[in-house]
Amino acid sequence: MPDDVDLTEAILAAAVGGIGGSTRQGQIDMAEAITGTLRGEDHLLVQAGTGTGKSLGYLAPALAHLVAHPDERIIVATATLALQAQLATKDIPAAVAACHEVTGTTVTHAILKGRTNYACLYRARDGQGQDQDSLFGATDLSESISGTAAATSTRVGAEVILLRSWVETEAEERGRADRDDAPPHTAQAWAQVSIPARECLGAQRCPYGSSCFVEKSRDTARSSQLVVTNHALLAINALHGGTALPEHQGVIVDEAHELVSRVTGAASHELGPQLIERVARRCLTWLADDLALEFLEAAEGLRGALDAAPLERVEDPDSPIVVAFRVVRDVSRRVVSAMGGSTDEDNEKRQAAAAAKEVFDIAERMAAMRADDVIWVAERERFGRQAHQAPLSVSALMRDNIFAEHPTVLTSATLKLGGGFDAVAASVGLHGRDEVSWRGLDVGSPFDYARQGILYVAKDLPAPRREGITAETLAEIAELVWAAGGRTLGLFASQRAAETAAVHCRQELKDHQILCQGDAQLSELTQRFIEDPASSLFGTVSLWQGIDVPGDTCELVIIDKIPFPRPDEPLFQARQRAVAERGGNGFMQVAATHAALLLAQGSGRLIRRLADRGVVAVLDPRLVTARYGNFLRSSMPDFWMTTDREVAIGALRRLESQRSGGGTG
Repeated sequence: MPDDVDLTEAILAAAVGGIGGSTRQGQIDMAEAITGTLRGEDHLLVQAGTGTGKSLGYLAPALAHLVAHPDERIIVATATLALQAQLATKDIPAAVAACHEVTGTTVTHAILKGRTNYACLYRARDGQGQDQDSLFGATDLSESISGTAAATSTRVGAEVILLRSWVETEAEERGRADRDDAPPHTAQAWAQVSIPARECLGAQRCPYGSSCFVEKSRDTARSSQLVVTNHALLAINALHGGTALPEHQGVIVDEAHELVSRVTGAASHELGPQLIERVARRCLTWLADDLALEFLEAAEGLRGALDAAPLERVEDPDSPIVVAFRVVRDVSRRVVSAMGGSTDEDNEKRQAAAAAKEVFDIAERMAAMRADDVIWVAERERFGRQAHQAPLSVSALMRDNIFAEHPTVLTSATLKLGGGFDAVAASVGLHGRDEVSWRGLDVGSPFDYARQGILYVAKDLPAPRREGITAETLAEIAELVWAAGGRTLGLFASQRAAETAAVHCRQELKDHQILCQGDAQLSELTQRFIEDPASSLFGTVSLWQGIDVPGDTCELVIIDKIPFPRPDEPLFQARQRAVAERGGNGFMQVAATHAALLLAQGSGRLIRRLADRGVVAVLDPRLVTARYGNFLRSSMPDFWMTTDREVAIGALRRLESQRSGGGTG
C-alpha cells in the first residue's frame, strides 16, 4: 500500500474528480499537513480560504489514515448544522466513494449530536400534555400552526401533537428522530418531545431504552471510524471526562474560528426565578409543604435580588444577589435530599429530582464566586432578569482535555488575525504555561482578492457614536446601495442600527426592496435576497458569518462600524482585565481580536466564487485612523483599498452598467 501522503493525494484527486472539480494546490498542501498531524506530528492550525475545498482537504487525509489504521477513530467537529448537513449528504459520501475506488476499503462514518437534538420516546409517549391528542388528530392541526390568529399556546400544542406523530413514524421506520428532520416547530414544542441529559432515565431504567434514538446514534458512532459531531458536544466531552463521544485517536475541528465561543457556551449557565419556580412545581408532589414553600420563596428572593442588582458583573461575595444564590443553593440541596431514594418505577420523581439537582449545581457554582468564573446580571426582553455564569477562559480546558489527549487540526477560512496565528492559538490554549507544540499553515485562496474586490474605508465620515448611527452614515449607505442597484448585504453592529438604516433607505430609494432582519424568519429573508438580486438585506451578527450568496446577488457588503464587543459586556470586560493584570494588552488580545475575527468573516461574504466582483464598504474611519487599524485590516481579505468614496461609487456603477448593458468588464 502506498504511504499516507501518496494515498491521501490519490483519494483527494478521486474525490475532487468525482464531484466534477479540479484539485487545487492549497487543498493538496492542506491535506499533506493534516496527514502529518494525524500520524503524531505537531497540532495544526490551517487557514484555508473560501473556495479551497476545505472539507475534502481534511476528509481525504482522515480517510487515508483510517484505511491504514482501521482500529482507530477520528472525530470531525463543526460549528453549524449547515456544514454538518453538507458533510453528511455531500462531502463524506463523495470522499468515502473515492476512498473505496482507490483502496477497495469502505470507511464507516456517522453523525453524532447532543441528546436534545434527538426526540425522546419516553417524553413523547409518557410526558405531560398528551390529553390534547384525544381531541385532535395530527393531520388536522396544520391550519392551527400556520394560522396567524392562533394563540401561541394553541400553536405550540398543535406542534407538539405533530411532533409526537412524527416520532412514532420515526420509531416504526427505524429513523433517527433527528430534530433537523422534524416538522416545523418552536423550541417550546421541541422541549415536549426531547429530554435534557440530566433528566434522562438511562437505557436500563427507561421503558423505551431498547428503542432509544440517542442510544442508537451512539451505537452507530461507536461502530464507525469517522464521526462527525459539533463543537458543543466536543466541549461537553472535554468537560465531562470523555463520556459524550466514543473513544478516538484524532480530532479535526472545522469552522474553528467559532470554537472558543461554542466551548464557552457549553461551559456556561443561567439561573432565574422562572427556572426555580418551574422545577419547584415539578417537585411539589413529593415535598413536605414547608420545604415546597421554601423552594418557591427562594425563587421569589432571587427575583427581588435580581431586580435590585445593577446589570453588570457581580464581584462582591456579600452582595444581596450572592446571598440569594446561597439561599437557592441551600434550599435546593434539601430538596434533592428529600427527593432521594426513588424507586425504578417512579420515573417522574426521578426526573424532577434531576431537575432540582441541576438548580442546586448552578446555584452552588454561582454562590462559590470562583476566581475563574464571571458572574453577572443581564436582562432579556422575554424572560426578564437572569444571573449568568461563564468561565473566564476556556483555554486550559481545551489544552488539557483536547490537545493533550489527541492530535488535533483546527481549520477555518479565518484563523490568521493581525497577520498571524498567535491570537487564535492563545485563545484555544496552545500558548501559555504548558505550551503545546503546534504550527500554523496558510494555504491561501484561489481568489485574487486584489483584482476581484475593493475595500472602501469611509475616512471622512464621523466616528461612530454610542447614541446611534449618524445622519452622514445613513446618507452614505443610501448612496452606496443606489450605486450598486441593490445587491447589498448590510452588516450592522446592532439591530437598532440595521432597522434605522433600512427605514432611511426605504424612504430615499423607493424603488429598491430593502429586507431587514426581524421582518420575517432569517431563512425566509435570505431566500428572498437570493431570489431577487436587486434586493438588499440588512442585519446583525447572524449575517456576519455563514451566509453564502455568490454571484451578482451580493456585490456590496456594508459594515457600519468595527464590531468591537460592547464595552459594558461583563465577560469581555473581565477577560480584558485578566489579560491586563498579567501584563498584556487586554484591548488588543480580547476586543480587537474579537473585532478582527468578525471583520474577516463579514468581509469574506463578498467573494464566494471566482467570477464574483464587488466592494466592501467599512463606514468606520477608525479602520485607517486608529493605531489598531493595521491589525484589523491585515485580518481581512487582501482587497485593493481606497478611502475615496467616488472610486467606490464608480466601481459599483460600472458593475451595474455591465449588467444592464451586457458587458463583462
